[in-house]
Amino acid sequence: MIGRRHQVALALTAVLATAAACANHVRQDSAAPDGAPGPPAAARGFTLVATGDVLTDAAVLDRASYDADAAAGAGSGGYDFRPMLADVEPLVSGADLALCHLENGYGDAAPLSPPQLAQGLAATGYDGCATASEHVLDDGAEGVRRTLGALDEAGLTHAGAARSADEARYVSLHQAGSAKVAQLSYTFDTERPLPAGQPWALRPIDVGRITADARAARRAGADVVVLSLHWGTDRDDAPTGAQTALARELTASAAGGRPDIDLILGTHTHVPQPYEKVNGTWVVYGLGDQIGGAPDDGHGARDPRTDESTLARFTFAPPARPGGRWQVTRAEFVPQLYDLDAGRVIDVGRAVEGGADLAGVRDRIREVVLSRGAAKDGLVMGE
Repeated sequence: MIGRRHQVALALTAVLATAAACANHVRQDSAAPDGAPGPPAAARGFTLVATGDVLTDAAVLDRASYDADAAAGAGSGGYDFRPMLADVEPLVSGADLALCHLENGYGDAAPLSPPQLAQGLAATGYDGCATASEHVLDDGAEGVRRTLGALDEAGLTHAGAARSADEARYVSLHQAGSAKVAQLSYTFDTERPLPAGQPWALRPIDVGRITADARAARRAGADVVVLSLHWGTDRDDAPTGAQTALARELTASAAGGRPDIDLILGTHTHVPQPYEKVNGTWVVYGLGDQIGGAPDDGHGARDPRTDESTLARFTFAPPARPGGRWQVTRAEFVPQLYDLDAGRVIDVGRAVEGGADLAGVRDRIREVVLSRGAAKDGLVMGE
């Protein structure tokens, strides 16, 4: 499948890796007037943005239904998620590569999300979604097929879940600037067991498998490997010891003179968690819920932190030498808030500048994000 930014899915085999390398060489060369090869095109960097869990509950669906009726007339029977995401659309669509995360699968009844959500994400500017979570199997193998089919139809790539053993052997590669960027996705657990006879349906967190998959992605042509991890503890501002230990182990893994993983993006905790540079690699322990509905705090009361999240934005520059590591030259976080009453994702920084009374939300998110010393490594709050 080829999406809006020339996304491709390449098989993880040595044969296709060789073919991809040859094809890339041809595309990057230009012919001089006399027919001799021209100089290679200058390498171009890229910006990557990523956001956290997208969850839908009755309140979220009611708003998307209302917005669909407002656009198409009462009783349309559909859902429109574009207005919900309109405030952050400039941030998402303005990046070279935009990645999202799906918490629950697609279906016709709650707690599943309607397939129109995929269309709304694509219209906002997203290119691909991580799908490994504890809820992607809530409707079994049929739910996985339905979810990935809806993403395919919307033109979004996906990583983490699979409909077949063959699909499980593929990696999602995105073209961003001059780089091919792989997205890998894994989850700590599932609410329901894997479908009988389908161990490949979902990727569990396993260090050996992750590193093997990352190296296979490199062989398939990936210049940058982005790892999405569904991990951690609900509503915990701080990463667990298991998260930090896994981050250290994964970021220390290397082959061929460069790390196996170039960026780690965490989800599942439902609240923002810190960013930290570990072994020279940026780790976002928890992005928070971009769209989170109205979960309570476990005691019947709403936890306002579950409305908060960050949009991570990383600028990558080409390596100084062929085969070297692409370097993050700018690391940013943008505070976000899901306004449950309005049914809108809000760019908090821009809202504060416009006079909205959200400075306390911005400051709380900033305090959490920077709590492990990321500012000294250059992390800044973006606009």
